[in-house]
Amino acid sequence: MARDSLATTAFAKATVVKKNTKATKAMKPSGVAWLGDIPEGWEVDLIGSFYSQRNEKVSDRDYPPLSVTMKGVLPQLATVAKTDDGDNRKLVKKGDFAINSRSDRRGSCGISEYDGSVSLINTILMPRGEMEPRYYNWLFHTDVFADEFYKWGHGIVDDLWTTRWSEMKRIHIVRPPLPEQRAIADYLDEKCGAIDAAIAEAKNGIEECTAWKKSLIFEAVTGKRRVGVFNAEKQSCREAEKMKPSGIPWIGEIPEGWEVRRLKGVLARPLQYGASESGIGYNEALPRYIRITDITLDGKLKGEGALSLTEEAASDYILRDQDILLARSGATVGKAFLYEKQMGRAAFAGYLIRATVDVAKALPRFVYYTTLGCGYDDWRSSIAVSATIQNIGADKYNNYSLPIPPMKEQQAIADYLDEKCAAIDAMVTEKEKLITDLEAYKKSLIFELVTGKREVG
Repeated sequence: MARDSLATTAFAKATVVKKNTKATKAMKPSGVAWLGDIPEGWEVDLIGSFYSQRNEKVSDRDYPPLSVTMKGVLPQLATVAKTDDGDNRKLVKKGDFAINSRSDRRGSCGISEYDGSVSLINTILMPRGEMEPRYYNWLFHTDVFADEFYKWGHGIVDDLWTTRWSEMKRIHIVRPPLPEQRAIADYLDEKCGAIDAAIAEAKNGIEECTAWKKSLIFEAVTGKRRVGVFNAEKQSCREAEKMKPSGIPWIGEIPEGWEVRRLKGVLARPLQYGASESGIGYNEALPRYIRITDITLDGKLKGEGALSLTEEAASDYILRDQDILLARSGATVGKAFLYEKQMGRAAFAGYLIRATVDVAKALPRFVYYTTLGCGYDDWRSSIAVSATIQNIGADKYNNYSLPIPPMKEQQAIADYLDEKCAAIDAMVTEKEKLITDLEAYKKSLIFELVTGKREVG
């Protein structure tokens, strides 16, 4: 995998759009709050002047099922939840614009490239008169339009709104001259395509970094990548490289001088399930309450959404420095977290299991690193029980087999991985920031162009 940063290249590809836009000079008030000022020569009209509703009910036996998503109108995936009422759907024709009427599907809309059928919660619109549908597709994908669209709706339950055609058709939107509609649509098709490609490249880079990190960890903790001090006897490199079968599929071969132990064989006390209490609002004076959802897939502690636990409820579950938490159920079963005292006082919740490593037998950081490699993923997949929910209980964690090098080599491996993983994490953070910047720039570009605040040069 290429290790060089793609940030400069990707950002250069995407932000070249700036060279081809300029501020619009002559502006006038639109009279519509969400639009703001618009160029002289542009008009404002009701959506009902641009579209008419298609409201024909059909069966998915006659018209293939489609889904209205944030990426547009797509053939329905086999994995999505389906209704039993396949005869009660709406007809969509190629070229129609479909938008989900419910606020919990915000941003799900687009021009259909297919004839098919969609759920009744969608509004289907047929273009009328002289217009460029692609321009309005971009307009309808802006955040400000989504805000306006659902503002016109009515509540179903708290925080859930739906907007019907009778309401939508009374929303005011802009009508640029037709040549400008086409120019803006052409420009956004091209430039947003470049931005999307840069975002996809950055996301692919994150996936590659994640795979690289997992592979690096696996190689180090199983001795396939020799690190630092080999052992206390300071064998020659030739001798130290001798390998032997571990007898454990996910581990493979390990160096001579290493051994394999079960997790219960390196613990200072039995595995412990967490508290079953409900958390309370976060209070710095109380222990933080660490739940399964507070831990990321790569073993980090989230900053947002923190809760606390009362002293009384937390008393038996206060974490000690270098305790390891293991997720025992849910979609992320098996993920691990290493607690360190500088994080502040904390207790742990019931869907987590505490492992306290005996430091005379193993280094907690080394044990923790064994849970971050690709081999551990193989073990987790083989051991998790799929019923209504995946589960790895204390009995299975107790029997988790891990490689155990001499203590000096455990320390060397942990130090090595601290450095290497920090460097990889920094690369991921750089790519994540790039994605955030590009997505924000794309939103800004679309809004400024479709409302005339910038014009295509």
